[in-house]
Amino acid sequence: MSCCDSSSCCPAPEIFQEDFCGNFSGALAAEEVWSAPAGAYIAGTFQLFNSSGSTGTVTAAGAALPAIALSAAPGNTDSQSVNNPTSFTITAAAGDSGTYCITLYKRVLA
Repeated sequence: MSCCDSSSCCPAPEIFQEDFCGNFSGALAAEEVWSAPAGAYIAGTFQLFNSSGSTGTVTAAGAALPAIALSAAPGNTDSQSVNNPTSFTITAAAGDSGTYCITLYKRVLA
């Protein structure tokens, strides 16, 4: 029996948070802006802002549980929290622009 078979001698895992944001400008057809290998992150929050100067709705999608599905009309923001994210794509028409922000959570052993 090893030491880590008992919770009394092994450190508890810690949750590490990563935040990053970016800008986008159309035309984009499911442009991948982030990806990670399966199991790399335990959870994430994805946010999509569509500039008020845009003329159409901007969408985003991604692989996660549940699947990422965002839609923002001009001047609006949409966000979604998910488990096990692995990809994030944005679709925008020519002339549409905005920002995206991603907060990711990873379990690490201390």
